[in-house]
Amino acid sequence: MQQPSTPQDPRQRAMAFVREGAARHGIGDIQGALALYRRAVELVPDEPNATNLLGIAARQLGDMELALTLSARALAMDPESPIFLAARGATLAEAGQLEGAVDVLTKAVAKRPGDAVSRRNLGQALCALGRVGEAMPHLREAVALTPQDPEAQLALAHGLREGGANAAAAEAARRALSAGGDVAAQARFLMAALGEGKAPAKPPAAYVRNLFDTYAPRFEAELTGTLGYQTPEALAGLLRQAGLMPQAALDVLDAGCGTGLSGQALRPWARHMAGVDLSPRMLDVARQRGIYDALEEAELVEFLVAHRGAYDLVAASDVLNYLGDLAPALNAMAAALRPGGHAAFSLETGQGVPYALGEGMRYRHDPGHVLALAGATRLSLLGREEVVLREERGTPVGGTLLLLRRD
Repeated sequence: MQQPSTPQDPRQRAMAFVREGAARHGIGDIQGALALYRRAVELVPDEPNATNLLGIAARQLGDMELALTLSARALAMDPESPIFLAARGATLAEAGQLEGAVDVLTKAVAKRPGDAVSRRNLGQALCALGRVGEAMPHLREAVALTPQDPEAQLALAHGLREGGANAAAAEAARRALSAGGDVAAQARFLMAALGEGKAPAKPPAAYVRNLFDTYAPRFEAELTGTLGYQTPEALAGLLRQAGLMPQAALDVLDAGCGTGLSGQALRPWARHMAGVDLSPRMLDVARQRGIYDALEEAELVEFLVAHRGAYDLVAASDVLNYLGDLAPALNAMAAALRPGGHAAFSLETGQGVPYALGEGMRYRHDPGHVLALAGATRLSLLGREEVVLREERGTPVGGTLLLLRRD
């Protein structure tokens, strides 16, 4: 006769670790939960719940490679599980693999229509792919299921903005203000972009990081293909026009380097090239290019202030349009440059006011005001060019390229 299992049975012990890990997870101790899930998987490698939860913890800690591996493994163990489908879809979406995320999340929602988080994730993935009409029913249903959830309201607000329903978008953003913290800051930023409230001096860091983390896998194809982006090459051309020829003799900082498109254009000038960006996933892509001598994850102005007199050239391609008040950035650029060094950057061109936040949630700057700020920081104008930076919804986006010299 088969003996009843005891607490020493590996599967029972593994499930005890899973339960304890889930309790830790629930109070925000993700590292503690991760350690317990690992112990469960060591005991029973094919335990699907432990594998799935381990993947969720890895995703929350930013280890997307491990999260993708584990979410796929858990789903392979039980392909019909709505819980595993939801986790896999969320992981794919956060990794920027949006087509795959839509496929998996569609299955998750079909199996569990009341899963508000998967509804929201599916709607956001569809919006990011430009399929706003398909996204809106899911975003609306997520709000209907959890009307007090500010993140659902904020996701709906962004979807409404993408669909051109600005008044409704602002109303949904107002409902998200109750959350406080990052969600409220992002809601206020969206409302300012829609003309409700004063534009902040800079966007919430969480908004910028999340935007570009999600955008990283398709950033170059969309920017250079769909949007016709050529700003890095245009900045390189402005350097040549000013007589700064590429002789691999400069210490160069690619400020807001993204995936390295700008670094690729600047490399001929550099004996040493560093890149800094707020998005870790953009940096992961940039690292694969093998063109940087150093890459740092940091907020731009803080990084510049910490590297006084370190560079001969600081370049920022399509970066300053994610800052409003440019006085701190220009002061920090001047401080980071050696005497005789150069700053080269692009602006989205505005007029009449120092800066304005557009519906695209990027800042436009008056070049005259920027040059006045630059003059106050001992940066003098060496070159200027009016260009088209990219297209947005089929309309050219006008820009100004500036090359400044540190006196």
